[in-house]
Amino acid sequence: MRTQLGSGQTFQLDRPWQALAPFLFATRHVDNYPKATAEMTPDASLAGHSLGSDFGNPEGWSMYHGQTVPGFPAHPHRGFETITIVTRGFVDHADSTGAAARYGVGDVQWLTAGNGVSHSEMFPLLDEDHGNPFELFQIWLNLAAVDKKAAPEFTMLWNEDIPVVEVTGPDGGTARIKIIAGRFGDTEPLAAPSSSWAARTESDVAVWMLDLEPHARVELPAATRGDARRVLYVYGDDSAAVIDGNEVADGVGYAQTSPGTTVVGTGDSSARLLLLQAVPIGEPVAQHGPFVMNTREEIVETYDDYQRTQFGGWPWDRADVVHPKSETRFARHTDGRLERPEPQAF
Repeated sequence: MRTQLGSGQTFQLDRPWQALAPFLFATRHVDNYPKATAEMTPDASLAGHSLGSDFGNPEGWSMYHGQTVPGFPAHPHRGFETITIVTRGFVDHADSTGAAARYGVGDVQWLTAGNGVSHSEMFPLLDEDHGNPFELFQIWLNLAAVDKKAAPEFTMLWNEDIPVVEVTGPDGGTARIKIIAGRFGDTEPLAAPSSSWAARTESDVAVWMLDLEPHARVELPAATRGDARRVLYVYGDDSAAVIDGNEVADGVGYAQTSPGTTVVGTGDSSARLLLLQAVPIGEPVAQHGPFVMNTREEIVETYDDYQRTQFGGWPWDRADVVHPKSETRFARHTDGRLERPEPQAF
């Protein structure tokens, strides 16, 4: 049983990372995949990998639930949202509404499960000549009761469109803040999905990625609501930050309630941080596996619904959908609308 985080409290980042409501948790996957085969699979033996449930492999890369391509074949969700940030590598998405995507290199996918969706998240390996480093963050954000039965909504935030604020500190180091959700000073984020808790002004939701050079210093704006809570997670090799005068090392989180201006700085080391902030929804939470509702009765109903309807069925010919290797980044929405960012080299 995890303890409730108090203001100014530090804590170790377990798997998954502990969060404050309305965030359910955050997790980070880091894999040093080998070079790829033509089929986008690892060009290496899979002996020793527990295929179907391969986590934390000592070789430095995991297959997760994938049998040939790493990743997570089709699985259901209801009652919350996933925010998936891919900083290295690529993810192939497919879901029960017919939507599909390939995204990565800083892109963010925001999926509102609402009344129920199944999706697959596979990690195609595209470089046959070199290794395929991979880093993914996934954040689970709860939905208000009134939105738990909303239609599923799939949103892509392309890296090129996501606002970034750069602040040079008095000692010359630069801090880069990637604004995924939540206003930062005069910088507005891209629009959140319509049924998201983040779409409500009163929720004060913020999701920021911070990348600080050595000797950087940045003041993060105070929350606009006194009942908001904020957690900063320090991660990455040799990361070390000073948060409001407190030294916070790699693999440690720092919680704040009613956060005012937060001063984050670095010394001789650089630092990478994830910030999650929001006002709690203030409703009971009943969670079981991939479903998050308000009561145990609703959890039972959800399981019954999924067994009966499969949340609309699975329109793909395989559970671990992988798009053609020649495909570039794209998103095809449920209504057939196709969008692509400016091409980037793999």
